[in-house]
Amino acid sequence: MVKLIIDSASDISKAEAEKLGIVMIPMEVKFDEEEYLDGVNLMPLNFYEKLIESDTLPKTSQINPYRFEEAFREATKTGDEVVAITISSRLSGTYASAVQAAANFKGKVFVVDSLNACIGERLLGQYALRLIEQGKTAAEIAAELERVKTKVNVMAVLNTLEYLKKGGRISAAVALAGQMLSIKPVVSVVDGEVKLVGKAMGSKKGNNLLNTLVEKKGGIDFSMPYGIVWSGLNDCAMQKYKQDSAHLWKEHTDDVPSYMIGSTIGTHVGPGAIGVAFFEN
Repeated sequence: MVKLIIDSASDISKAEAEKLGIVMIPMEVKFDEEEYLDGVNLMPLNFYEKLIESDTLPKTSQINPYRFEEAFREATKTGDEVVAITISSRLSGTYASAVQAAANFKGKVFVVDSLNACIGERLLGQYALRLIEQGKTAAEIAAELERVKTKVNVMAVLNTLEYLKKGGRISAAVALAGQMLSIKPVVSVVDGEVKLVGKAMGSKKGNNLLNTLVEKKGGIDFSMPYGIVWSGLNDCAMQKYKQDSAHLWKEHTDDVPSYMIGSTIGTHVGPGAIGVAFFEN
């Protein structure tokens, strides 16, 4: 049997992981002197309450090799194989930790660098579960995930530049100018890193730009996992985007899955972001 291990940057909570029959290893999130385990005792709504109230950004710690080694030993003790999916190696040292730990379980543990985070990592995990159900070996599953991971697209419209400014990714002057002009930046995960791919004046144009970018990628492969994400204390912006993007989904599905963005990416995008993720055609 093959077991799936994934980190909390996928925004899969411990409770959800248990329902799916997978192991989720949480990242540690620190607000000043208070430490939490992502997806265990720090859930998205609670995280955004703290983020909005805090003057400084929280810090997220990568998962160390010891914690992966513990999980791998537990998962393989009855002879099972393991596929482990991690946050992009270009966003965190977590992948390197998993590879280091896996060296002690040669032929039993296969580590896949998702080159993604948030819903992009989640979609790879959902596809891996499908392959496990089909009876594939861990080596076969890892090889297939490596083949398809570059087809995963994640793009989002941010509601504010404040958190990119706090994180030192843009200057205060750029953030102020963007706020005055109601500029909504559009970001995407490109080659494992979060990059600015466009700007729009206002939310409506931001949603339209998101739809245009989806179409430029050749549209959505509906035979694979897909979904919408949102951040903040309510899902109003996400519901609006569902309406604005109805033409993308209406002939293919009656229900578009939606998920909250957790702390790993939420720290940088802030509340009010909406995004879409899919395997391109």
